[in-house]
Amino acid sequence: MTSTAAALDADLAAILDARLKARAARTAFELFEGADQARIDAIVRAMARAGTDAAEELARLAVDETGYGVFEDKIVKNLYNTRVVADALLSMRTVGVLWVDEGARTTAVGCPVGVVAGIIPVTNPTSTVLFKILASVKAGNAIVCAPHPRAARCCTRAAQVLAQAAERAGAPPGLISCLDQPTLSATRELMTHDAVTMILATGGADMVRACYSAGKPTIAVGAGNVPCFVHRSVPDITEAAVMVVTSKAFDNGTACVAEQAVVIDEPVADAYEAALEAAGCAWVDPSHHPALSALLFTERGGLRPEAVGQSAVELARRAGLSVPPSTRVLGIRLDSVGRHAPLSAEILGPVLKVHRVADADEGWRVCREILAFGGEGHTLALHASDPDVIARFSALPASRILVNTPALFGGMGYSTGIDPSFVLGTGTWSGSIASDNITALHLINIKRVAHEVRPWRGALELAERRELAAR
Repeated sequence: MTSTAAALDADLAAILDARLKARAARTAFELFEGADQARIDAIVRAMARAGTDAAEELARLAVDETGYGVFEDKIVKNLYNTRVVADALLSMRTVGVLWVDEGARTTAVGCPVGVVAGIIPVTNPTSTVLFKILASVKAGNAIVCAPHPRAARCCTRAAQVLAQAAERAGAPPGLISCLDQPTLSATRELMTHDAVTMILATGGADMVRACYSAGKPTIAVGAGNVPCFVHRSVPDITEAAVMVVTSKAFDNGTACVAEQAVVIDEPVADAYEAALEAAGCAWVDPSHHPALSALLFTERGGLRPEAVGQSAVELARRAGLSVPPSTRVLGIRLDSVGRHAPLSAEILGPVLKVHRVADADEGWRVCREILAFGGEGHTLALHASDPDVIARFSALPASRILVNTPALFGGMGYSTGIDPSFVLGTGTWSGSIASDNITALHLINIKRVAHEVRPWRGALELAERRELAAR
């Protein structure tokens, strides 16, 4: 058999796998449809416990297979979903009567959407699988995960752990599955299959566009070029620097919600840069910017996969730079944003851009430019105590305005009151239908049982009333 024929056979097998799993998910959903909240919650609890027990195993598989991130940090991401997110999901009502408005004589009734296609990124594979399965089943749905090809094994194992726990707790077989051979053709087949109801996608720009063109209701999130403004009213300069470095260095910068650039108000710039250094930031001399840019980006401006999710020390080594072994992030001082400054784009690694500005006016402008360069609708971080500054920056086009907290932990809802989630909506600014942190409530249909509250015949008299008013 020629290599071309073998590749074709493998692709056809992958497409068949997608079809079979989509059909099996539809069959399982039809058996599961009508499950009450107590039954659903028992299954979610069982999955959360199993995911917690497997958090370390899944983190090791993810790092070993993808080569991205930090083992210990991936454990935290897994546990965040099986503990914090799961607890938040369990507090929600998703099926049956959700709420009753006695005054409006209206009752809201939740019902599942059906079968969800969960598109999984390579940067956060197992943690995203855990989230999407927990949220989908909490909503009463079936789900088939389609991982990035470079994360197929770890994602399959994560789905297997939760599927086995769900079935032991009473879920029908096939309710939860993962593509074994996630080729592009297989993922496309899954997204367009008649058995699939909606798509919940996380990935790069090309994958997000493919999801929106699949002809299904889609919630898709992608890049986030997150700016962080440090105002002269910053409550604690040292703490603000520790927050940013910790957030950006976490899991080697693979979270799109982490800070990409810090915009510093001039009166506190020297002190803040010193605090960044103390927290583990090593500055890259401008003469080395071209080498770092060539390491991180292709000639067309895309991120090089081999440079994603590496440590600051490893990136420095590859770029021919010398930094202390304790370095957590590489600091790059920039004075402009846009295609002419490639390092100002989103970098999925521990590289922090720094801009110094004269005042809040210039800071607002630079943050707006950063958001416009690939981050519109995602997230803005802000360190300030001046309420007028906070109000002004809240007008920028970002779905999450995070005040005096790390963007990573605040954005995903751990250190803030935002809904805990691992899928962060970016709103119509970036072509998404949702600007919320996505939860199970985004994966259900809500029916309204409504009783008459005013005589219906009054509607027929509206034109007559208009004529009388005109006289």
